[in-house]
Amino acid sequence: MNRIFAAMIGVAFLFALWGEVTWVEPAPAPAPAAVQVPGLESPDPVVRGLAEEVARLRAAEAPPPPAPPVRPMRALQDAILARAKASVDLVIGLIGAMAFFLGLMRVAQDGGLLRVLSRVIRPLLVRLFPDVPPDHPAMGAMVLNLAANALGLGNAATPFGIKAMKELDALNPHKGTATNAMVLFLAINTSSVTLLPTGVIVWRETLGSARAADIMPTTLLATLFSTSVAILAAKTFQRFARSPADVTPPDEVEVLPEAATEAVDEGYPAWVSWLSLAAVVAAVPLTVVYGTVVAPWIIPGLAFGMIAYGTVQGVPVYESFVAGAREGWDLAVRIIPYLVAILVAVGMLQASGALDVVIGVLDPVTSRLGLPGAALPMALLRPLSGSGALGVMVATMQDPATGPDTYVGFLVSTLQGSTETTFYVLAVYFGAVGVKRVRHALAAALTADAAGILGAVVACSAYFAWAL
Repeated sequence: MNRIFAAMIGVAFLFALWGEVTWVEPAPAPAPAAVQVPGLESPDPVVRGLAEEVARLRAAEAPPPPAPPVRPMRALQDAILARAKASVDLVIGLIGAMAFFLGLMRVAQDGGLLRVLSRVIRPLLVRLFPDVPPDHPAMGAMVLNLAANALGLGNAATPFGIKAMKELDALNPHKGTATNAMVLFLAINTSSVTLLPTGVIVWRETLGSARAADIMPTTLLATLFSTSVAILAAKTFQRFARSPADVTPPDEVEVLPEAATEAVDEGYPAWVSWLSLAAVVAAVPLTVVYGTVVAPWIIPGLAFGMIAYGTVQGVPVYESFVAGAREGWDLAVRIIPYLVAILVAVGMLQASGALDVVIGVLDPVTSRLGLPGAALPMALLRPLSGSGALGVMVATMQDPATGPDTYVGFLVSTLQGSTETTFYVLAVYFGAVGVKRVRHALAAALTADAAGILGAVVACSAYFAWAL
């Protein structure tokens, strides 16, 4: 991660430096022409007053003059300061959601719900995470995180994911180094299967789409493909990556207690897991048909269900919730430095013009493969900047030539709903547990991102070829 961060800063600075060297001072913009309205010179004060009001209204309707171009180094400076502030603002906005959902999770954990969930999915996850004891709390936390991602609950998925990463770190004797289980979990998280891309559907409806919810099947196909590739990539890359023992300094190696690595009891029979999986698969068509109706019920139902379960199990739900919420505050403060580093580096790349150069080089090739130039900025920005990608999506669908129901509009919507901001997830999840040596995590996550882009192109092409 050290080399990646240094490379991002270095490339951005060199591009800005080149821009300064080749900078040509633009000519001053011509003064706007005066508004010509008959009657301004009339001796009649009533006519002259009406003409002046008309001139004022026309001047107000005129487009504002273009802003003068900013010198590259000044743009880089502004981007650094703005992204550093935005990082802290982002964490402040996240604190409430983290406190709330980690409070709910503490109630579920104290009531034994996480252990029940881990038993249900044990036959499915023990093959993916052989290094994690089947009855460890990490299993239940990962299930809640993946379920929240599948339902499009971004605010809920992040706290659950951070909790899962903390539980995985409890099994990690090589502190500061990502284990194979951590890498796989992060790769799956950046490409998690999404059944309800609720946020994107709301944006499409706001921007006048007549088929706002039609992106659900394209999003599902894209995420199924990207998640499959994420698992294969993480499992394949770990064979060639250096082991945690080889990259961790001896003074950061801890001896774990025996209880942290031993399973406690047996899981449910395998048929329970397969029946649960079948129920999820059967729910997919229902999400396509009734997704927009069900979506507003999910978070309230989650809150009620966990509190009700804890109450039935005799948990002091208020004290338990407050203890979990306090943990959310501590985690939010801990991730600020990691988030500042990543978001500033990404902002510098954007402000320096480096991304524009990459887009210009790739556009002639990707347009022939179903990824037109209008959607290429979205594909490149999505792993780097969530707000930047959202802005590109909205701007693309606002353009009459690439509205929400065109191929490009469907493609950017599917990309927004089926992929994740990889660098943000990496900074937040690994930052919460102090991981500095990410090993093959970034390679696996970016491979999954590429698969998500490919899956979105194929799904949207198929939709426009056969569904319409």
